[in-house]
Amino acid sequence: MRIGQGYDVHRLAEGRDLILGGVKVSYEKGLLGHSDADVLVHAVMDALLGAAALGDIGQHFPDTDPAYEGISSIALLQKVGELLEGQGYHIENIDATVIAQRPKLAAYRPRMAENIAKALRIQATQVSVKATTEEGLGFTGSGEGIAAQAVALLARQQG
Repeated sequence: MRIGQGYDVHRLAEGRDLILGGVKVSYEKGLLGHSDADVLVHAVMDALLGAAALGDIGQHFPDTDPAYEGISSIALLQKVGELLEGQGYHIENIDATVIAQRPKLAAYRPRMAENIAKALRIQATQVSVKATTEEGLGFTGSGEGIAAQAVALLARQQG
């Protein structure tokens, strides 16, 4: 068994869609980044890559590469899943938390977990997505950005 952790943060900005877990969330701002800036999926990818000691998302999908400009993070997550499979890893579970003062995310969380699971070809019951605020403190509490943390447990496939 191998465990990995991931963390990501992006600034909120006008004129962008807010994409979290591959779900377009209704909100007046979106996250600023080279791709769709999906902090939840980015944290999950880093947790998975870290557990397998395969580097990080910046190494695999650099923000200096125009091929990744505006790309769906769910598409990148699929590539991470394929990489893990190629290395003989099986995902046991993923536990992730989105940290945002606003918007409220409870209604979106099941679809986020389903999207992550589908991209990785695992069961939705293997993915936990939670959300919390920081009680008005820090950059997430003031509404400047959104962060996400994730942990993932991997096992080597037998045979």
